[in-house]
Amino acid sequence: MIWFTLATLAPVILLTLAGLLGGGWSLAALIYMTAFTYLMDRLAKGAAARSGADGEFPSGHTLSVLLGLAHPVLLALAVAALGHGTRGLTENIALFLGFGLFFGQVSNSNAHELIHRSAKWPRRLGKLVYITLLFGHHASAHVRVHHVHVATDKDPNSARRGEGFYHFWPRAWIGSFTAGLRAETALRSRASTSKSTLGHPYVAYVGGAALTVFAAYAIAGTGGIAALLALAIYAQMQLMLSDYVQHYGLRRETGEDGKPEPVGPGHSWNTPHFWSSALMLNAPRHSDHHIRPSRSYPSLELDPATMPVLPRSLPVMGAMAMLPPLWKRTMNRRLDRLGGSLPNPPETLD
Repeated sequence: MIWFTLATLAPVILLTLAGLLGGGWSLAALIYMTAFTYLMDRLAKGAAARSGADGEFPSGHTLSVLLGLAHPVLLALAVAALGHGTRGLTENIALFLGFGLFFGQVSNSNAHELIHRSAKWPRRLGKLVYITLLFGHHASAHVRVHHVHVATDKDPNSARRGEGFYHFWPRAWIGSFTAGLRAETALRSRASTSKSTLGHPYVAYVGGAALTVFAAYAIAGTGGIAALLALAIYAQMQLMLSDYVQHYGLRRETGEDGKPEPVGPGHSWNTPHFWSSALMLNAPRHSDHHIRPSRSYPSLELDPATMPVLPRSLPVMGAMAMLPPLWKRTMNRRLDRLGGSLPNPPETLD
C-alpha cells in the first residue's frame, strides 16, 4: 500500500500548496503529474501492488475515502486560484494542467473505485466526485451499461476499430448519458414499490451539477464558473480517453444464442507500468477489474500471457490517442496480432 499512498497523496499536498501559495508549487505539481510520473515508470520495475488472499485491504479503503474527501477541497482551491485571475499566465497554465490532470487521472480513478463498493456511503462519495466534475451520470452508466455490455456495440464507451477519439468522445458522452438514464429508469420501473421522481439518480446528477456551478460562482464569480467548466471538460476528456484506450477495437464473440460471450481477460487493454498504475489506483489493470468488478484495487492482477498489453503507460497512450493517425497505425497492428477475430467495420471513421 505504500506505493499507492506515496503516488496519490504527494500530488494532493503539492496541489494544496499550489492553490494556497502559488509560485513554484504550481510548477512542482505539474512536473509531478507529468515528467516525474513518466520517469518513475521508466525507472521502477515490478508490480504496484501485491495480491492478497481475500482481495480486501483495509488500508486501501482508507486511502480511497481520504482521496474522495480531498477532492471537493482541491476543486474549491482550483476554482478560487484560477477564477480570481490574480496570478500570471504561466502560473495559471501550470495550475490548470496540474489540477486538471489530478482530477482526470486520480479523482476519476478513485471515484471509479468507490462506485463499485458494496457499502452505500462510499458509493455516494464516488458519485459526489463525478457530480462535482459535472459528470454524475457516469456513476450509473459505468455500472449499469459499461460493465454489462463492454466490448459490444451496445456499450457507448467501447471504441470501435478505426474510430478516432474525436469521433468517439461526443458519441460516448451522449450515448452513456442516455443509456444510463434508460437503465436507471427501467430499474426503478421494476421495483416492487413506487418511487418518487425526486429520488431518480439523474435528478441528483443534474441538480448536483447545478449546485456545483453555483458554488463556483460563490467562490470566484463568473471567473469561477469558467474555471470549473474548463477543469470539468479537461477531466472528462481524460476519462473518455481512458475508456477509449482501454477498450479500443476489442469485441466479445457472439454465440449461437445471439448473446455475447462472458467478459474475459482479452476484452480490455492493460498497462504494467509501476508508478502511473499506483497513481491511478491500478486502473490500468483493466481486464481483471472487468472480470471481477468488486475486487478492490490493491488486489487487481495482470497476466500479460492472457491480457492485451499496451506498449506505453496509460497517460502516454492517452496522449497518443489524441493523434488519430498515429494511434490507428500503432494500435491496429496490435489488434491484428491478437488474431484478427474482431468483428469491426472497415476503418472509415475519423
